[in-house]
Amino acid sequence: MTREEYGDIYTTGRERTIRFLLSRGAAPGLAPDIAQSAWLRGWERLSQLRDPQMIVTWINSIALNQYRRVIRSERLHQELQQSAHGKTSLDLAAIDVARILGVCRPPDRFLLEAQMKGVTAKEMARDQGLTETAVRIRFLRARRSARKALETRGKKLSMDLAAKQIAA
Repeated sequence: MTREEYGDIYTTGRERTIRFLLSRGAAPGLAPDIAQSAWLRGWERLSQLRDPQMIVTWINSIALNQYRRVIRSERLHQELQQSAHGKTSLDLAAIDVARILGVCRPPDRFLLEAQMKGVTAKEMARDQGLTETAVRIRFLRARRSARKALETRGKKLSMDLAAKQIAA
């Protein structure tokens, strides 16, 4: 395909690519930029095109992949939402759970995660070939172990903080 042929297809196909991106939810200000970028990438990789009849479809698939990449990266950079009371809508419970599970021993972590996912003692007993009572006791011990690990860590942190305050 020559430069002139590609240019002719570009002039007619660019608007189709923009409309395609708009139909997929792209913002009106973003769609032309992504379309332009897709057509440029198509030109750079023209040797990979198998069927010249399918060039607009090929470019649209490039544009769609670029648009998805933009959406993915935008999600990583979202601002925190402010609530009516000036607090962020950050899910602190999930952070707390992750920290609690982080101080647990691996077998206890497995049990606590299973319980949080809604696995019942009866289901776990059936899966592991244990009695339901044995699984309930393991759940109880895992919760106690996690509580003790958190208390120990809390005491250590408060002692470290007190030592820093004395040193300062």
